[in-house]
Amino acid sequence: MSGANFILLINLSVAGLLAASFMAIALHEAGRASPRWLASAYLLGMAYFAVEFSIPAFDDARPVVVTAFAVFLGATIAFNGGLAHKYGVAPPWAPMLFFLLATTVAVYFVQDLPRQSLTRMMAYQLPYAVMQFIGLAIVWSSRQRLARLDRILMAVLAASGLQFASKPFIAHALGGWGANPQAYLQSSYALVSQSLGTVFGLALALLMLAILVRDVLAEVTSKSEMDTLSRLLNRGGFARHAELAVVGAVRQGVPVALVIADLDHFKSVNDSFGHASGDRVIETFAGFLRDAAAGHHVAGRIGGEEFAIILPGTNLAAARLFAEGTRSAFGALPIDGLPADNRCTASFGVAELHPSEDFADLMRRADQALYLAKNAGRDCVRVSAGPAGARSSAGISISSSGRG
Repeated sequence: MSGANFILLINLSVAGLLAASFMAIALHEAGRASPRWLASAYLLGMAYFAVEFSIPAFDDARPVVVTAFAVFLGATIAFNGGLAHKYGVAPPWAPMLFFLLATTVAVYFVQDLPRQSLTRMMAYQLPYAVMQFIGLAIVWSSRQRLARLDRILMAVLAASGLQFASKPFIAHALGGWGANPQAYLQSSYALVSQSLGTVFGLALALLMLAILVRDVLAEVTSKSEMDTLSRLLNRGGFARHAELAVVGAVRQGVPVALVIADLDHFKSVNDSFGHASGDRVIETFAGFLRDAAAGHHVAGRIGGEEFAIILPGTNLAAARLFAEGTRSAFGALPIDGLPADNRCTASFGVAELHPSEDFADLMRRADQALYLAKNAGRDCVRVSAGPAGARSSAGISISSSGRG
């Protein structure tokens, strides 16, 4: 068995394993079309390698060669379909399928050209390069935020496209791709071509697997950190994201403030009007926080009726105004399920991060300020002036508002 034959068998086996891997992800995430298309691409890859392996058994290799070309180009189209579904881009099915038909017809007719004709070799390889660059364009045009793995994928797609485009010249440098299709697998070029195919095919597959697994894990993490009633982060999720926001703000040298809010007399709402009404109060207040928060703010429900929002790039005065605005708007809002004259209120504690503090210190001071607000009669905002020793022994200053 020649080296090219051996690599062809390896490619066949690897394509099967990769197809099974993508199918496993598709079965785990039934709503995801991307892994299904990627699994289809590598199943077509298996078919291509099987057809390639069978070419020496045919006296008239033209139909088999054209079939192999069409199957492999179809695999790249399915791969691009998987990319499009992953990156939220409309799959360009019509132009890709037209391209498949047109290039398959062209490959059929260029079989009449001399075997080592550069035109013949380019007609066979350039369509693959085009499909790789279409895949690159799909990822590039995505409106999703592209992370490092996505950019690496783009680089590998570009490199793969270039290696397909260079294959006619590699074949020419290595003395051609065999005297006839049956002799292809015995040529030096076949060994190089199959090796390159293994490297790039495996690299693209592993990158896509890593990206899909990354997305699945991110979704699982997001669901585990989300409070279903308020659709805000739960306590654990808030703490993790807030700490990251604090670290980022410190690194950028911008202020960061924390606002903690507690719904006033919430137990009496549940006791008097039922838990469904209490849930609507929570949903309404959480909606206020979501609407008021900017994209870089982090809001969470950290207790039954307690909420927090971290405000990077916001100093103490601005955070106090944020709390005042939320308090005033929420207190004036009628809530479904409650009497028209019944209004719900909330108390707020506000603190700004001091250079000597970490997130836990900031949380503690904002909580102390909230405690003062509740002791002052509720429906008001209290502000922590700074850590103990920085401003005063208690570290709390009073900011009056509402009924406090």
